[in-house]
Amino acid sequence: MTEHAIRVLIADDHPIVRDGLRGMFTGDARFEVVGEAADGAEAVALARALEPAVVLMDLRMPRMDGVTAIKRLAELGLATRVLVLTTYDTESEVLPAIEAGATGYLLKDAPGDELMRAVEAAARGEAVLSPAVAMRLMGRVRRPESPLSARELEVLRLIATGGTNRDVAARLFISEATVKTHILHIYTKLDVNDRAAAVAVGFQRGLLD
Repeated sequence: MTEHAIRVLIADDHPIVRDGLRGMFTGDARFEVVGEAADGAEAVALARALEPAVVLMDLRMPRMDGVTAIKRLAELGLATRVLVLTTYDTESEVLPAIEAGATGYLLKDAPGDELMRAVEAAARGEAVLSPAVAMRLMGRVRRPESPLSARELEVLRLIATGGTNRDVAARLFISEATVKTHILHIYTKLDVNDRAAAVAVGFQRGLLD
């Protein structure tokens, strides 16, 4: 370990993952593992006490999840950078973590040397994103805003679950005639002629999950 080794805190609720990461970083003089946390609350407490340069943060943990922990660290104003290391690359996981203040986002299948480079970059304050995550974020940036109104989106979502006009009317407390009008507007805005095509285009454009 050198005098200027990067101080790393590992936060993951799986002991095997923590052991593996500790072994990887302990064997490299560029890094010093200063602590391990099994949940977000412990990660925040240890980060305050140990002031690591980088926290490797899992997202799905008991007691306090990773995103909440990232927010807490940001509120504390620590110089610590957070590099998310998780299995999940969906928008619903990526965006909240980055909005909370994560410096980077890597997946657990990343090669060891890539992870080490990412930690070094994060310690310098550089943004680090796995290729899969970068593609997801680019897709979101390029995706146009929804052409449908909030009510039309509700109707489309109910159609996507197999709802009939009567089902949709009952769920939204509107008349079947109003449902038909909304559906015609959806067809026009999505440039389709039937329900199946509307649902397909809805998924294609990211209007439906």
